[in-house]
Amino acid sequence: MLSIITVCGNGIGSSLMLKMKVEEICDEHGIAVSVDSSDFNAAKSKTCDLIITIKELASQFENRRVAVVRSYVNKKKIEEDVLEIIKQLSAAK
Repeated sequence: MLSIITVCGNGIGSSLMLKMKVEEICDEHGIAVSVDSSDFNAAKSKTCDLIITIKELASQFENRRVAVVRSYVNKKKIEEDVLEIIKQLSAAK
């Protein structure tokens, strides 16, 4: 199972919305994932296969696999931004 963390600055609402959208997308495509939402500081110390966040935060995750999204809530854009990466990582597991 692929382990994913969705990240926003404060970990209150945006990362939770993104978590729910990523779970929906993966479920629709039959990809087994475990998704957790987190604030930026907590996410830096967590272990996972993939971090999904916005461009402004992505560059601060050194030596980590990161997917960048253009929106925390627009499912179509999120799917366009992360589905292929998730498929590749899932196939490699």
